[in-house]
Amino acid sequence: MQFVVVTGISGSGKSTAIDVLEDIGYYCIDNMPPELMVKFADICVQSEGNFDKVAFVADVRGGALFFKLKDAITDMRNMGIKVKVIFLDCSDEVIMRRYKETRRRHPLYEIANGNIRDAIETERRLLESVRDEVDYYIDTSSTSTAEFKSKMYDIFLSAGQSAMRIEVRSFGFKYGVMNDADLTFDVRCLPNPFYIPELKSKTGLDPAVSGYVMSFKEAQTLLEKLTDLIDYLIPLYEKEGKAQLVIAFGCTGGKHRSVTFAEAVAKHLTDSGKTIRLAHRDIEKR
Repeated sequence: MQFVVVTGISGSGKSTAIDVLEDIGYYCIDNMPPELMVKFADICVQSEGNFDKVAFVADVRGGALFFKLKDAITDMRNMGIKVKVIFLDCSDEVIMRRYKETRRRHPLYEIANGNIRDAIETERRLLESVRDEVDYYIDTSSTSTAEFKSKMYDIFLSAGQSAMRIEVRSFGFKYGVMNDADLTFDVRCLPNPFYIPELKSKTGLDPAVSGYVMSFKEAQTLLEKLTDLIDYLIPLYEKEGKAQLVIAFGCTGGKHRSVTFAEAVAKHLTDSGKTIRLAHRDIEKR
């Protein structure tokens, strides 16, 4: 079991950190009291693998309960759970600017009588109790969101593992476009198996149909160019911190050409080491 505790200065990027962890498969809980962390950890142990990756955000919003965080971390480690603590920090000036831009109230606003600088200083003193438990320290003062996400991926992803979820889909234009697709490719420019009597009732999953579609030089060239383009784009999307990429192929009815190309591109990406999800939206429609 892998547990991550995200803590640090308010306004330093804990929400972004938890979003990243959620994208890579962690079950995430924001602002959970430390004592409940231990109880939840016990539930996870008893569930036998249903919760093998969990992330908590714990900070001064928890009030007096927050000061039991150190004990909670020790208790979970004594249970045999691998607990990593990530501490996010930021300069006072940047935090003050972020709160001004977002118009959010600092958790210690009332305690500091509305003085944001005093609130930050008070929070720093309160957080000293957990600094010796920290496994990873990240200062986000001069870090862009994309750079911060990249650091999180470097820490929590295995070598070669991608944080981005890739979906490859086929569809038929006659039933409407895929509005959630990031990349949509129209393959209606290729010969249509629909007009071949023995292929009309089959789909691109049938070797006879896919063989017919790919028998044309134009189809082979198009597939080569599209895979080159997709291979080029994926690292760029990953660099910008994109969590999901939907690649859609459309033909008239969504049964022949689009299915053939979706299958071919999905195989190409899988062979390249990518984890993808493949779906054919309109393949069962008449």
